Amino acid sequence: MKINYNILLTSLMVCMLLLCGTNFINGQETSHFSEIKGTVIDELSKKPLVFSDLVINDTNISTVTNNDGEFILKVPQEFLDGTLIVSYLGYVKKEIKISKINNKIKIALIPAITELNEVSILALPPNAKDLVIETLSKKSTLYNNNNTLMTAFYRETIKKRRKNASLSEAVVKIHKQPYNNLRKDHIELIKARKNTDYTKLDTLALKLQGGPFSNLYADIVKYPEFIFTKEDIELYDFSFGAPTSINKKLVYVINFKQNKNITEPMYYGKLYIDAKTKALTNAVYNLNVENKELSSQIFVRKKPRKVDVYPIEASYKVNYRIQNDKWHYAYSNISLTLKVNWKGKLFNSIYTLNSEMAITDWEISNTKFAKTRENIIRPTTILTDETSGFSDPEFWGEYNIIEPEKSIESAIKKIQKQLKRS
Repeated sequence: MKINYNILLTSLMVCMLLLCGTNFINGQETSHFSEIKGTVIDELSKKPLVFSDLVINDTNISTVTNNDGEFILKVPQEFLDGTLIVSYLGYVKKEIKISKINNKIKIALIPAITELNEVSILALPPNAKDLVIETLSKKSTLYNNNNTLMTAFYRETIKKRRKNASLSEAVVKIHKQPYNNLRKDHIELIKARKNTDYTKLDTLALKLQGGPFSNLYADIVKYPEFIFTKEDIELYDFSFGAPTSINKKLVYVINFKQNKNITEPMYYGKLYIDAKTKALTNAVYNLNVENKELSSQIFVRKKPRKVDVYPIEASYKVNYRIQNDKWHYAYSNISLTLKVNWKGKLFNSIYTLNSEMAITDWEISNTKFAKTRENIIRPTTILTDETSGFSDPEFWGEYNIIEPEKSIESAIKKIQKQLKRS
């Protein structure tokens, strides 16, 4: 068995401390828009709903909630009379008039009660693996087959224990190729900023190789070859889990894991498939990292000789969104937890590397490729090498971004204070 992990999985450069200079990027001019903030919670438990989907109805403008269930959305003036649609897997969607939203709104969603009636039971496919194969074969009919120019916000963080050690953010343009062809997507870097506190990295600089491409390649429908090739799909066990719903539509839940006789690292998790159309709507999965040596080879591209680095968790999430009866990639999150051991030292260090990318707007493009190659980044790009420094609070202008977590927000404020002092 030979599995190609090199592009899908976030790889890592673990190198000795290198100090970087600081550059600043000017913010863009803003046009007329209003900003709304809020939190999405479970109405019963009051717990935040992480990665909830928020879309302005009849537009492609959207965002997602962060790990605290919080969101920020910049709404152009022409859509202030529109409707905000809030949805979350397994919950009843909510529609809210934007004109009635206060500056800080709390949105409570009700869990959806899904019952398998007789018709649903009869419609349940006899074989879970066959359903997955059928779903992957439908990308030419159910997903967007136009050249699409997507605006996306990307963030990657590196934490030592619970403290932020590195933070990078970017706005990118994704030149998304049609789902019915094999051409690779392109990514254009529009705006970016970063800061690294090397005092928290113990003389190690951890760099994520792949950047936005790692998240883009988590699009299983466009890039099934990184998880479910025709050969590899036979190495998995598939089974049905309890069904759920999205916007009152029945969704099959497929559990998958590698066969017991397979020792190489493979994936395990859940696929959420729309019962009516057989479209993949969400996927949540992990890499099996029980084999430390092999899983380390997947992620670690370079490290000092006296250091052992191996993953203890690698998790992935990908969400799709439907517009005009066509599905498209909307959001993905990759979280990698690593243990770093210095040979001869008593204690080890735990690092968590997280990257997420959300589509915040998109439009059909008549061109097949990017018009300019000047800002096109490669799949091997290390984002932290492309830019450095944080600037003023208005840096992003009218671009929609993912609201930072409280810990990240605190780190940004510290960075801005340091810049003011200097």
